[in-house]
Order: sequence, then C-alpha cells, then structure tokens
Amino acid sequence: MSVQERKERERAVRERLIVATARELAEQQGWDAVTTRRLAERIEYSQPVLYSHFRGKREIIGAVALEGAAELAVAVRAATATADGPRARVAALARAYLDFAVRNPAVYDAIFQLDSGLPYAQEDTPEPLKDAFAALLESLGEVAGDGVHPGLFTEVFWAALHGLATLTRARRLPPEDTERRVQLVVDRLAVV
Repeated sequence: MSVQERKERERAVRERLIVATARELAEQQGWDAVTTRRLAERIEYSQPVLYSHFRGKREIIGAVALEGAAELAVAVRAATATADGPRARVAALARAYLDFAVRNPAVYDAIFQLDSGLPYAQEDTPEPLKDAFAALLESLGEVAGDGVHPGLFTEVFWAALHGLATLTRARRLPPEDTERRVQLVVDRLAVV
C-alpha cells in the first residue's frame, strides 16, 4: 500500500469516527452538546483536525443526515419486503418510518429538522437522500390512486408521517395511539 493510500484510509477512518462520535453525543445529549471542542476531546484529536474534515457543525450534521438517510432507506425496504400486498406494505412502511424516528431522534432531526446544508428535492440532492425518498416511493407509488402523480402522493404521505413523528416526539400526541394513527393514514390516503 502506498503512503498516499494509507493516508486516505486513515483520513476516512478519522471522518467516520467524527461522525459516529457526533451522532452518539447528539443522541445522548442533543445537538446543542455537539461542538467541535467536545468532539475533539472525545476523539482525542485537535480542533484543526476536525476542521480539516468538516468546516463546522453544519457539515457534521449533513454527514449524519446522509448516513441516517441510508439507514432509513434500508429500514423501510426491510419492513416492506415481507409485507403481503400493497396495503400491508404501506402500513409496514409507516411503522418502520415512525419507529426510526423514535429510535434515532438526533439522526431524524439531522435528516429532517436541522440545517445540514444539504439540498433537498433538487438535481444536486445527494444520493442517500434520493434513495430514502425512493424507498418510500417504491411502496407508496402503487397506492397513489388514478390520476395522482406517485411522487406527489409520496410527498403528502411522507408529510403525514413526519407530522406524526414530530408531534409524537414532542409529546403533543399520545404514543399509545400510534398504531391507530398509522391505520387511519393508511386507510384514508392509500388507494388499493
């Protein structure tokens, strides 16, 4: 292995460590606790080393968002893969999405709430974000209904799930009624 290859590998390892540490700290204490100083202390590198990878917290949030979007896509696809029929796939998708939001609140915020500097719904949207939307579209497109654009329906359904996730996490909706809400959204929005 050349010196250059070794340096690139070490750089990639450091970058993964920074992202993993930021994610862990955010999940434990919230995003306000994620500072370059704290990250540098935790990973035992200097702040300039962090800045050689990321220009600041916004870029770190973006890296966490991209990693999380990839995980969300995997979770949705895994949940829908074994569901029997379109309605069951949509219900499984909704449960997987809401479960992801509950299990990964800081990551969910990085993807959907915080300023990550990432472009959404544009030509230059990063692939993990496009793929997360594609994972939703794969199941939702088939239940959009006649004359309804599948992408537009997916946006509306996603907005409903995001609202449920956000309101439940903020304790504006009681979590014990989550399954009833999922069924209501599926029954009222999905045309099968």
